[in-house]
Amino acid sequence: MRRMKVGRLMTDDVVSALPETSFREVAKLLAEHDVTGLPVVDEDDHVVGVVSESDLLARRALTTRELMSTPAVTVHAEEAVPDAARLMVRCGVERLPVVDEEERLVGIVTRRDLLSVFLRPDAEIRDRIRDEVIDDVPDLPDDAVDVRVLDGVVTLVGHVRRPGQAEMIVRLAERVEGVVAVRDRLSTGADAAHSPPRAVHDALG
Repeated sequence: MRRMKVGRLMTDDVVSALPETSFREVAKLLAEHDVTGLPVVDEDDHVVGVVSESDLLARRALTTRELMSTPAVTVHAEEAVPDAARLMVRCGVERLPVVDEEERLVGIVTRRDLLSVFLRPDAEIRDRIRDEVIDDVPDLPDDAVDVRVLDGVVTLVGHVRRPGQAEMIVRLAERVEGVVAVRDRLSTGADAAHSPPRAVHDALG
């Protein structure tokens, strides 16, 4: 199943600073480009830190080297969007510099960029789950699973023969771009009618 990559969402025209950039110049760059933070790179474009408005407000220093937060949390362009979102949440950052295979700066992605994925229409999400998940499950009748989507929350209702099939469907549905959470209402085996509702899964884990 296809997963959207960070490279499709990132901004490749990145405003950056050098370690020697002055406090005043950093403040000017943030204001001129209407951003709240920017990556700091060395002479070979390797990301060495990130400097934000919060850094400027928290301490006074002459250069970016003394202001920036290190080490920088970065992401590669080929990484999947949900993985980048998890990293951003886990590290408590608002933006991620995007680097290539040699760790050189190629772009930047923000929380707003990643959240745009979750604005997909419910009908589109439903169609993608049908086409890319349900239809690819071996030995599954066409009408075995009903896919319902409301505000990005997917509810899977139906009966499958084996628990492993249900687990695979839920896991793959969580990975479809735009899915906020998955409600598992799939029953399995001979006792399908008496199986209790299964868990609600957050798409970001």
